[in-house]
Amino acid sequence: MRKQLKTIIHEILETSESRNLYSLADDFVITSLILINVAAFIASTSPTLAQKHQAILDNIEIVSSLVFTIEYLLRLWVCTVDCRYTHPLWGRLRYALTPLSLIDLISILPFYSLLLFPSLNFVNLIRLLRLLRLLKMSRYSESVRTLGAVLFAKKEELIATAFAVFILLIFASSIMYFVEHEAHPKAFGSIPDAMWWGVVTLTTVGYGDIYPITPLGRFLGAILAFLGIGIFALPAGIIAAGFSEEVQKRKQEKMAANLEQSANYQSVKRLAEIEVGFEQKQRAIALHIESSSELMKMCVQTAKHKLGSDFQNEQILRDLAIHLYNEAVRKFEL
Repeated sequence: MRKQLKTIIHEILETSESRNLYSLADDFVITSLILINVAAFIASTSPTLAQKHQAILDNIEIVSSLVFTIEYLLRLWVCTVDCRYTHPLWGRLRYALTPLSLIDLISILPFYSLLLFPSLNFVNLIRLLRLLRLLKMSRYSESVRTLGAVLFAKKEELIATAFAVFILLIFASSIMYFVEHEAHPKAFGSIPDAMWWGVVTLTTVGYGDIYPITPLGRFLGAILAFLGIGIFALPAGIIAAGFSEEVQKRKQEKMAANLEQSANYQSVKRLAEIEVGFEQKQRAIALHIESSSELMKMCVQTAKHKLGSDFQNEQILRDLAIHLYNEAVRKFEL
């Protein structure tokens, strides 16, 4: 009974099947709590809203934290149903170290940390960890899972692009420092200051707080701005291509699943038809045997009647009965 209960809870928490109403209810409740909790956290930073609705905001945090804690403990309890975490101790420890499980744990730590140590100096930093609850939505959102799959699949291309941007930033900032340092020492006092200008220029944001004033510096800045337009378009193109590939992949998987389901249905239908045909054939054979036995019995009785009941040669009696049977079958077929 306990094992069956664990299996049911595991299916509710770990799967998102449209046929399972309990699983859909769990997804809806947890997702709603995440969004409400994040909205409450944002509202708590407003002095006006925090002053007027402090009790409501606190109650939202308490309720959501308790629900997330119960959910986390239930996941740890039922994770042994999965063949990867069957060991009662090491399996649960391995599950607790998975990325999503760590996110679940870190997202509830601020509540208990502030509850036990309200005078911590880095309270605001701990409160920021509540925003990690948004990452919990990857369990329930197909879009978030798709984004994660795309980033993971294109990680090598994205890392290569980031490395190219980093190299370009170092070169551009260093050159701009040596070009502008003497003419504009306040803005380009060091290479790190020039790197801030390089980031703003490469991303084409252009805050305008730091800018070159020498002709050579402006010329280099214009070149870097044009390079930034092209090089920062690369990650967008890579991610867009990844999304297209992932969407096509999922469509193919769905089509394959539908075809497999259709093939299974046709196989089951064909087997059912074969079984029905076999049963009908068996019935026909049974009826044929039954009618044949009745006919043979009549032929035997006729042979005995013609030859007499005191006739001693059983071979002649049997041959006559068979002859009568064959004649009756032949006439019936005609």
